[in-house]
Amino acid sequence: MMMFLFLPLQGAIRIFMGIVVLTMKASVIEMFLIFLVTGIHSNKEITKKIKRPKITVPQINCDVKAGKIINPEFMAKCPAGCQDPKYHVYGTDVYASYSSVCGAAVHSGVLDNSGGKILVRKVAGQPGYKGSYSNGVQSLSLPRWRESFIVSEGKPKKGVTYPSALTYSSSKSPAAKAGKCSHLWSATTYTSSQNSSSANPGIQRQDSSGAAFQRPAAMDVSLDTSYACKSPKVLLLFPGFVPKEELSTQPLEPVSQGDPSCRVDLSFVIDGSSSIGKRRFRIQKQFLVDIAQALDIGPAGPLMGVVQYGDNPATQFNLKTHMNSRDVKAAIEKMTPRGGLSNVGRALSFVTKNFFSKASGNRGGAPNVAVVMVDGWPTDKVEEASRLARESGINIFFITIESAIEKEKQYVTEPNFANKAVCRTNGFYSLNVQSWFSLHKTLQPLVKRVCDSNRLACSKTCFNSADIGFVIDGSSSVGTSNFRTLLQFVANVSKEFEISDTDTRIGAVQYTYEQRLEFGFDQYSSKPDILNAIKRVGYWSGGTSTGAAINYALEQLFKKSKPNKRKLMVLITDGRSYDDVRIPAMAAHQKVITYAIGVAWAAQDELEVIATHPARDHSFFVDEFDNLYKSVPRIIQNICTEFNSQPRN
Repeated sequence: MMMFLFLPLQGAIRIFMGIVVLTMKASVIEMFLIFLVTGIHSNKEITKKIKRPKITVPQINCDVKAGKIINPEFMAKCPAGCQDPKYHVYGTDVYASYSSVCGAAVHSGVLDNSGGKILVRKVAGQPGYKGSYSNGVQSLSLPRWRESFIVSEGKPKKGVTYPSALTYSSSKSPAAKAGKCSHLWSATTYTSSQNSSSANPGIQRQDSSGAAFQRPAAMDVSLDTSYACKSPKVLLLFPGFVPKEELSTQPLEPVSQGDPSCRVDLSFVIDGSSSIGKRRFRIQKQFLVDIAQALDIGPAGPLMGVVQYGDNPATQFNLKTHMNSRDVKAAIEKMTPRGGLSNVGRALSFVTKNFFSKASGNRGGAPNVAVVMVDGWPTDKVEEASRLARESGINIFFITIESAIEKEKQYVTEPNFANKAVCRTNGFYSLNVQSWFSLHKTLQPLVKRVCDSNRLACSKTCFNSADIGFVIDGSSSVGTSNFRTLLQFVANVSKEFEISDTDTRIGAVQYTYEQRLEFGFDQYSSKPDILNAIKRVGYWSGGTSTGAAINYALEQLFKKSKPNKRKLMVLITDGRSYDDVRIPAMAAHQKVITYAIGVAWAAQDELEVIATHPARDHSFFVDEFDNLYKSVPRIIQNICTEFNSQPRN
């Protein structure tokens, strides 16, 4: 009985044990599968990390210059606010390495003023860099620089590894400036003074032009980094090595020579009257600062000075005081309003007499431009002062801000004052601004206009815009002594003009029965040379064929006159012509303005035929050669009156 009970129990135990074993196997298999899946997943994550490494882009400040970074190609992250003009940029598209990296990125359009990532590549230095205004940044011109760079979008190229930390050529890296201690070798750059192939193989040159040296591989150099941080001026030098910046022959501060395409002498005549107030005066000053930045001031380009007016005008600084935009900006920021009335006419008289002088830096060959800024309207008259300024060759522009509304016009001293003042009334020289807060919108139009020398019409005056041909009687009746007096008259007239190959030019023909060209318009291009050439003219002697002389002068002298020049013929004779003068005179009137000067026995009826109409303004008579000099002022006055009477539209 017991036996029968034991057998079923034993079988049950065996069955139970079997179930336990099967359960354990299943658990082991399950755990194995879990580990297998987890491992595969981990491997995938590792693979992903290996395939997609995270790129660390170093941060730089707005004032970091490309030349301070040794790396030939690198990525960097610029902060916001690099559009500020204090971060100087030199060039367009290709920038001098003295430029702010981030400023160049904004100028080129790669970044806006909010900052971001950029890619920078160093290239060779250029023989010149052209300044331009782009994306709110005025870049400056530079004659040449040793190294350049190009900025592009911050997208890494495939297969290229970019440094996660930049190497600087100064012992003060950004980390050191921030007060952080870094290994001295990572922050200091050296340049070899020897290009020998036997250099230490442990030192790696970056290139042959200027090399950054890494720590020598075979040397054990221990540095007291705490001391290095306290004394950043301490440099460890190998024998035969010189710091890179000591080798440079370029000036540390490149000075822009200015934009040669805008070579003007510019005076801003600004409102400092009591009516303007401090707030609007500050807006006016900021406008001048922006103009100075946009113009790229320098000795080869535009020069700028400021006259401020109130009751009385005063020069704040003249054309030769500051030779770059930075110094002009600093001078403008120091200005304070004078107060008083808005005496614009008095200010224009002051500018004509004092500002555009050689002593104040006027360059002679550069157009003179005066930009007058008026808050509302002037309190004195401007017409006469402006006329004298125009006749002196000053191109007057008017910027009228918040001009008189209808009910205020009764208080305006001189209606239509701007048109009475400006160089021409065609709208080119006048800018009307509705509000001081809109003044900045006139910056680019104004800069474009003052730099357009071809349209600065008032640069041409009666003294600098003519080809003057003297037709001189050398007949026997004149005599040797009187001929020398006649030549002195020619010299006296010539001396009144500005003579150069681009200003007034002088030529001369002598005649008797025959004619000869003494010198043409293109032969002499300075006043001393012209005066010497007049002295060397020899007396010919013979008959008097004035009609033939006029034809000869038209063909041999005036045919070579420049198209844009006023053509003036000044004929001097002492007697009646042997030939007819009427037909030659009529031909001359179609091509030139003729002045006829008669002496002693000259026939006044012939002089009136020869002279341009009206004859009273173009013909002169003196009773003897010794009185010729007395007619010079009247002749010059009539030449200028005729020139200045041209329409101003």
